[in-house]
Amino acid sequence: MSIPPQTVYGFLGPNGSGKTTAIRMMCGLLQPTAGKIEVLGMNIPEQTEQIRRQVGYMTQKFSMYGDLSVYQNMRFMARIMGVYGRGMEQRIAHLLERFKLDTFSRRSAGSLSGGQKRRLALAASVIHKPKLLLLDEPTSEVDPNTRREFWDELFVMCEAGTTILVTTHLMDEAERCHHLAIINEGCKVADGTPTDLKSGIGADICQVQGPDISELRSVFSGEKRILATARIGMAIRVITEKGVEPGCQWLSTFLADYQVSVEPAEPSIEDVFVMATRDNRGAEQG
Repeated sequence: MSIPPQTVYGFLGPNGSGKTTAIRMMCGLLQPTAGKIEVLGMNIPEQTEQIRRQVGYMTQKFSMYGDLSVYQNMRFMARIMGVYGRGMEQRIAHLLERFKLDTFSRRSAGSLSGGQKRRLALAASVIHKPKLLLLDEPTSEVDPNTRREFWDELFVMCEAGTTILVTTHLMDEAERCHHLAIINEGCKVADGTPTDLKSGIGADICQVQGPDISELRSVFSGEKRILATARIGMAIRVITEKGVEPGCQWLSTFLADYQVSVEPAEPSIEDVFVMATRDNRGAEQG
């Protein structure tokens, strides 16, 4: 797997799929048991210390010191990452203002709201102006507005030259990435731009609506051409295997005895995820 520079690259996968393990290997916290990892032209584990000076890492769980103030946490991280003197104070002031934390600089980090904690963690992870930023599910425990602001900031940093790798299990976040890898059970099962992944899904997507949809769960069960279903409001989204007859046309005939309508739908990243992880599970079991 190769991550292009100056992109937002997403790792999408279920809990326990290996996202955090992969990201911890990339920043040198874990050593790979096999294979090769090269970060910014340097090898892990041989050049781990040099890599750490150029990489920012934001953990999944809040890892700042709760008893220290916002400013004290920033100062501590700056010194660890080799930022000193007047440049350090200017950098801290700039980041606190940029991430809307300047009015909370004397407040203890442990007393911040969930969104404020995530902003502090992000600010601390870029105190040394890293070339590569590794973010492990960075928007957990924040509201939708804060999440949107967070992602806007990521793209600002990316456009300024930072390469960003972000792990997530949220489909809308995966959709935002320039490039995306889907991971399941420690394996990469899909890779590409969100647009390319959706266009190459290899299945037909159908939307089923009507008064009889509550009766369809048992009807769909066991039908080989139906790969996955999901109830969405007053409709059922159906992923069907491709065949000689278009999937939605076949499904309409299959459901002819029910008061429902069947319409084609555009593939989503969630559909891609379901297909990719489904195929992987099947391969593992076989």
